[in-house]
Amino acid sequence: MPDRARPLSPHLQIYRWQMGNSLSIMHRLSGVFLALGLLALCYWLMSIAGGAAAYAAAMEALVSPLGLLVLCGWIFAFFFHLLNGIRHLFWDAGRGFEAADRRISGWLVIVGSVAFSVGVCACLLYAGAVR
Repeated sequence: MPDRARPLSPHLQIYRWQMGNSLSIMHRLSGVFLALGLLALCYWLMSIAGGAAAYAAAMEALVSPLGLLVLCGWIFAFFFHLLNGIRHLFWDAGRGFEAADRRISGWLVIVGSVAFSVGVCACLLYAGAVR
């Protein structure tokens, strides 16, 4: 008979949160956010087919402060999902499984996602592509 005083799995009092957990959860969430972003892309494409008034209304919504915030979040989700997917491809090839390699590649995914996102959002805003 098993000892009922012992937990069957690591419990929250002794469990130490790790970078891998966060990156795994963020990878899944970024995939969901990318899928939801397709709704905005479909809305924009349908507004083009709907005529000038529909397109103007869609652009007004998409370039509003909330729309720009969502767009920048979508860009971040894209780069995060892309870079973390590349990280997983290296794992599929049998590379990068050591603890130090996992930590370094995790930080590269985070820093790269932020850097690429800031760069693309800055280019869009300063080039006047958004307004």
